[in-house]
Amino acid sequence: MMKFKLNILALALFGFGLASCTNSFLDVESKTESSTGNYYKTESDAYRALVGCYDGWQCTTSNKGVGFYLASEMMSDECFGATGVADGRNYQVIDRFDQAQSTSDLNIYETDWKNYYAAVYRCNELISRADDINWTSEATRGTYIGEARAIRALCYFDMVRLWENIPLLDIPTTDNILQANPDDVYQLIISDLKYAAENIPANAYPKAQAASNDGHITKYAAEALLARVYLFYSGYYGKEPAGLTRAEALAGVEDVIASGEFGLIDEFKNLWPAASVTWTTNNDGSHTKTNTYAGRGNVETVLAQKFNYTSDYNGNADGNAWQVMIALRNLIAVPYGQGWGGCTVNPKLVNSFQSGDTRSTASIIDCEAEGLVDHDNFSLLYNDQREYTGYAIKKYSPLAIWQQAEDGTWSEINEVMGKDIGAGEYQLSPYQDFIVVRYSDVLLMAAELGSPNAQSYLDAVRDRAFGGDTSKRVTATKENILKERMYEFAFEGLRYWDLLRQGVEVAASEIAETRTVLSGGVEDVVTIQSSKVVSTRGLCQIPYNQINLSNGVLKQNAGW
Repeated sequence: MMKFKLNILALALFGFGLASCTNSFLDVESKTESSTGNYYKTESDAYRALVGCYDGWQCTTSNKGVGFYLASEMMSDECFGATGVADGRNYQVIDRFDQAQSTSDLNIYETDWKNYYAAVYRCNELISRADDINWTSEATRGTYIGEARAIRALCYFDMVRLWENIPLLDIPTTDNILQANPDDVYQLIISDLKYAAENIPANAYPKAQAASNDGHITKYAAEALLARVYLFYSGYYGKEPAGLTRAEALAGVEDVIASGEFGLIDEFKNLWPAASVTWTTNNDGSHTKTNTYAGRGNVETVLAQKFNYTSDYNGNADGNAWQVMIALRNLIAVPYGQGWGGCTVNPKLVNSFQSGDTRSTASIIDCEAEGLVDHDNFSLLYNDQREYTGYAIKKYSPLAIWQQAEDGTWSEINEVMGKDIGAGEYQLSPYQDFIVVRYSDVLLMAAELGSPNAQSYLDAVRDRAFGGDTSKRVTATKENILKERMYEFAFEGLRYWDLLRQGVEVAASEIAETRTVLSGGVEDVVTIQSSKVVSTRGLCQIPYNQINLSNGVLKQNAGW
């Protein structure tokens, strides 16, 4: 599905251009081109437009920019900004909530801002045209419009958490409007997700898991997202959001659990490609690959953002663009591909894992323990790495493979270069899906929301983590559930928001620290001040270019 790109925004602008030519003999309707004048008539039109909505959501990651994932990881206590010693310090601005790290970087999130509003525009276009379409059934209408509204909700949920004070557009318009009260944004998010949960039939696709529905948002994904929205809003703002109660949020995730559509993969490591691939060097110098990966869209996947390895420099952007940013700096070391060394892992988290917790080695690359420091090319990483800690993200590391040449020699190459069809380029084409919601998240959200089955839900997650060792079980208190989330969802873009919803002061105290790292092999000190987190309220910089383009209608967030 994601390979088909449809520029709904371009279609809309094309239609507006034709409309300006009234009273002219040149004002004729094209028989071959789509426009807002002749489009949105059939279910086929609606489906193509829906594909455009998904593509717009995908582009919030694939079309460069910082990306919601990277921002979430850098702002958390899991990772430092990192990258290379000679690179700009824009990631350090994000990591330390401190504009002084790079005073000239005033538009760090501009591409992201544009990407999100382009995606919202596409969704608004389809949603606003729903009554013009000749639907064959209300179920189909509910499915397509429900998915479009859920995509719009996802985009706004990202934006309101990043920037809080954002323009709220629920119709396809380019008007310059004031920033909305965040409560109004959340009301739209909740309304959209409720519509999706109520109108996308449970049997809209053969199976709810992403493996079978090609990444479509299901009613179960919408229910899970409602719980996430409730937990963040009620925690960060200290009150219930309008239109969504705790009981409703709990009922939604309990429905996901009761559906029987999802389950936990037996071994945690098999959720992640880099953690489930091993290579054996044979006596004759050849290399054999073993792979236990559960696969894309497995039974634990409630919602995934889909990617391909077919990106290129000709405008095709459908790869997971942030994967290359977190990959090992300048080093290919099978099974790990190379990249730019962003988001080095904080040793504080590494050292906090309990003995026997399999999530540690499945989530984190330990350069020393895994022998990477003995690699012939390790100096290429070490001498050019900023904020080197010895640890990197494993869950989303791009892959590398051993490849044999015609002369019989073996070499390590990035896996995307080894694809037989549509060979990718490692800077553009990492293709691992981003798992937005996993079933274990549903279980832990249900436990936190007060399910009578809270203990069994927590036990299921923790038992898996410790290989079935029930002696590691803990009581299902809120404190223990939140702590469990830290380990279960490390490097999945959730930790920062879990901290922030406990209160800005709590988040600031966890994130703040002073730690000695290595930059270019030389001691470097990272200092993150709690006062910076508090003064910004954990929010991000609004791009100054957007403020200027709005003629001052947009106002910058405090602390920036």
